Amino acid sequence: MARRSGVSVATVSRVFNTPEVVSQQTRQLVLGIAAEVGYLPNESARTLATKKSNMVGLVWDTDHRRPGWRHPFLQDILVALKSALSAQGLHLLMLAPDPSPGPARFLRAVQRHNVDGVVIIDNGSRDPAVLALADAGVPCVALDLRFTGPACTYITSDNRGGGRQAARHLIERGHRRIATITGPMPTYPAVERLEGFTAALAEAGLTLAGAPAGDWYLESGYTAMKQLLDLDPRPTAVFAAGDEMAVGALRAVHEAGLRVPEDVAIVGFDDIEVATLIPPGLTTVAQDKTGIGTAAAEAITAMLGGAATPPPTVLPTELIVRGSA
Repeated sequence: MARRSGVSVATVSRVFNTPEVVSQQTRQLVLGIAAEVGYLPNESARTLATKKSNMVGLVWDTDHRRPGWRHPFLQDILVALKSALSAQGLHLLMLAPDPSPGPARFLRAVQRHNVDGVVIIDNGSRDPAVLALADAGVPCVALDLRFTGPACTYITSDNRGGGRQAARHLIERGHRRIATITGPMPTYPAVERLEGFTAALAEAGLTLAGAPAGDWYLESGYTAMKQLLDLDPRPTAVFAAGDEMAVGALRAVHEAGLRVPEDVAIVGFDDIEVATLIPPGLTTVAQDKTGIGTAAAEAITAMLGGAATPPPTVLPTELIVRGSA
């Protein structure tokens, strides 16, 4: 490349790594020859030269017992995150923890791959290995997890407000025996949704008719709904804190020979695609999934560019009324 361009090896390196210090004429000459011969810069060498890998690590720890990658809500966020990072010339790398035990297993993975920052999707367990990233000063953006540190922020929805929206909708429909299927406690979104929901009930002089816990997935919603249907008197309305659990609850109601919403009204949370497809259509509290992924990308990009750590971002929710309530 240098010989064909008639410039030094150092100048070729600057064209690809610090092009702003090279004249436009020289840049065009070198890039033209690079395109002609199909040259691509060596990313490992570039990382050594610039101390930046242009890679963002993804720590995805949704609990080893559950198929986190399958959940449609998380998939939609991941697509938005990857698209927004790609638009900024950044790559997303799924980080497998270092096999050695101990609280540094994610930190060692970050150091081994030389990633510039990390996006965290965590199960809310406050895993010391995740917290170690914050303590080490690695730029971090967490999703639905209150995460603090010298270079850490988080992106979440207004889970508490969404819980209030669900409760008020059911109250306005005349329901008084109202139950909920919570998310896994004490994860941040599950706690916030429950607190918002119960606060709205209390304002109307009501208390929960039942509150079995789920784990965000369909089978747990099915099991919890069967428990609620065994109550005497049974609830006339149920708020499932996640749409997959709501789908499981719908199945349990239908199997019991009951009708939705005539016998039991159901409201979910997330607005995943199946909410529009399963009869009679799931009333749900919608989260801005694209907004969450995009906001995470913007926050990590800003920090990598030298900006101050952005404050936490809380995105609004919206009640979507369909046939189930």
